[in-house]
Amino acid sequence: MGCAVAVAKAIWKPHFTDTSDYNLLTSTTTSFLRELPSYRSIAQKRTSVLWRDKPGGTLLKPASSESRSFLEAGKLEKEHLGSQCIRKYALNISEKRRLREIQEAQVKYLSEWDQWKQYSTKSWKRFLEETKELFSHLELWKNDIRSIEGRFGTGIQSYFSFLRFLVILNLVIFIIIFLFILFPIILTKYKITDSTFMIVPSNEIDMQCKVYPMNSTGLVYFYTYMIDLLSGTGFLEWTSLFYGHYTVDGVKFKNFLYDLPLAYLLTTVAYLALSLLWIVKRSVEGFKQNLVRSEEQFQSYCNKIFAGWDFCITDESTARLKHSSIQYELKTDLEEERIRQKVAERTPEETLRIYSLRLLLNALVITVLVTCFYAIYVATVFSQEHMKKEINKMVFGENLLILYLPSIVITLANFITPIIFSKIIHYEDYSPAFEIRLTLLRCVFMRLATICVLVFTLGSKITFCDNEDCQICGYNHKLYPCWENQFGQEMYKLTIFDLIINLAVTIFVEFPRKLLVTYCTSWKLIRYWGQQEFAIPDNVLGIVYAQTICWIGTFFSPLLPAIATVKFIIIFYVKEISLMHTCRPSTRPFRASNSNFFFLLVLLIGLTLAFIPLGISMTHIPSSKACGPFTNYNTSWDIIPKTINTFPSPLQAFIRSITSEAFAVPFFIVICLIMFYFIALAGAHKRVVMQLRHQLSMESQDKHYLIRRLTDVQREMRNRPS
Repeated sequence: MGCAVAVAKAIWKPHFTDTSDYNLLTSTTTSFLRELPSYRSIAQKRTSVLWRDKPGGTLLKPASSESRSFLEAGKLEKEHLGSQCIRKYALNISEKRRLREIQEAQVKYLSEWDQWKQYSTKSWKRFLEETKELFSHLELWKNDIRSIEGRFGTGIQSYFSFLRFLVILNLVIFIIIFLFILFPIILTKYKITDSTFMIVPSNEIDMQCKVYPMNSTGLVYFYTYMIDLLSGTGFLEWTSLFYGHYTVDGVKFKNFLYDLPLAYLLTTVAYLALSLLWIVKRSVEGFKQNLVRSEEQFQSYCNKIFAGWDFCITDESTARLKHSSIQYELKTDLEEERIRQKVAERTPEETLRIYSLRLLLNALVITVLVTCFYAIYVATVFSQEHMKKEINKMVFGENLLILYLPSIVITLANFITPIIFSKIIHYEDYSPAFEIRLTLLRCVFMRLATICVLVFTLGSKITFCDNEDCQICGYNHKLYPCWENQFGQEMYKLTIFDLIINLAVTIFVEFPRKLLVTYCTSWKLIRYWGQQEFAIPDNVLGIVYAQTICWIGTFFSPLLPAIATVKFIIIFYVKEISLMHTCRPSTRPFRASNSNFFFLLVLLIGLTLAFIPLGISMTHIPSSKACGPFTNYNTSWDIIPKTINTFPSPLQAFIRSITSEAFAVPFFIVICLIMFYFIALAGAHKRVVMQLRHQLSMESQDKHYLIRRLTDVQREMRNRPS
């Protein structure tokens, strides 16, 4: 508005030479300002907005003379106003300095207690900032990720940051498992402390349920050790790697009894809860960024043209790729606009035809998925039925093929189905952006559903009993005397095989392809094949798939997080070398803000799917009576009510009350009310944001109007006869 006043005075001042005409000038300026588009818009829709200064999430009134006086009069009277609060105000540097000087001048009028409290608060904030800066120097792979960001931009950097997050997550999970499960056993086993193992015999269990046939020892071939190492059988089966090793009811120290079964179950709940909270926390941060960056179509074009460059890029070839990426984004927007216009102009016959075609193609997608799931089911059943043969009756390759048959089928399905989906999507006539999202959604479902099919196939084989002898134990104890070990071995094989595939693809596919593209450029087929692209979504789906396997398998193989940590470290360096020497960034853009939220969303879906088989195995499938810490319990979860029964009566009554329906219904109602409040608050903030966007749009129209009026006045003055 100040700009409009200045322009108005510049326009009308030449017409008034006497100071007595000032009132006329003011009235003329006022009438001129009323012609502005912003004023007319405000006059049409008169709304009042309450401007609050609460830090973190609310809006401040734009800096003006009134707002400055308000800040000086109201804010500085509050004792909690610190340097951090001043930093958040929408003021320029000179005004912030002036406010800081006023604040420091008022300190001497405070009491000694208030001065000490203010000094302590500033010292604590300074300590936290310095500690945060110190830990930033200890950040894992900091220089490597910065180098990747500098050469290839923030999109690919977000993938490696996500991989680093999974490394830290698995390391923390392993530390929790080591402290609460492995450490007490190590202290007792190696006589480090005065403690003993406590094993409670149970006479209620049939003896045939406790039989666990051991592998015969003697002359063992070298390839037998290789098979055991790759499959988790043989000498690895009774190590601390698997569930069966922890056949202990407790560890009796000098002054207390450590309940190992309870610690085993609570550790599982703890690492799942930790993963959930950590992922949700990071997802909320990414969602905030996406919410802030949500933009209209016109703003999208402006941002791509004027603010689309990634200034972290320093490599020339990557800069050219960024140019093509921005060009691709603009073409994609134009293509979406064309498709939107095409959809609006469709006739009913064309609409019916395209929807019929989509229905047919989706039926084809479902057929592909069902075929893959059935192949995984058949491979798992065949592998489980033939893996009990003696190793010396089969050759090395045959035995290894049978052991890894489910993993091979799952890997082939994960490799073939994305290619099929990418071909099918072109015939469904969607916009380019929706094509990417739908293809990714199908690939996510395929990768995670294959794990579920494998898990539920194993569960059906474990619980299937065809005679009364099998039903005594509640599970098929003849084929699976320690079914948790077999389950953990399958997860272990999937983890190892996935690592082998990643290494093999990099060494035997990507490097030879790079050599052919570099030195055989005269071949048309090689030129058509081109250099390998570093596809961010495909790589992310791969590590989410591996992390989901880790979450599911950790209950049955407690050391699997340590293996996953080492695996992800290897994958980090392999992918970094592959990116630097054999791959090029994808031509399709993938922004860091969008990708971080997408990565965590897919990871959250994987964690949610991991809850299902773990919950079923802990609460419904009877625990093995021949191995593991839960040999004296029907299911793993039975230890929770048994432990609660040992609590004092008031505590038992409190726990039963908060887990009853009488507590659940009011709690659910309160949660719904809280959600309704936050939804209403989000709606109010959204309306404020819309008003601010409308205000920015009106300001741009005001500028166009003022420039047009100024041009007209200048033209009139030039045409005025002298």
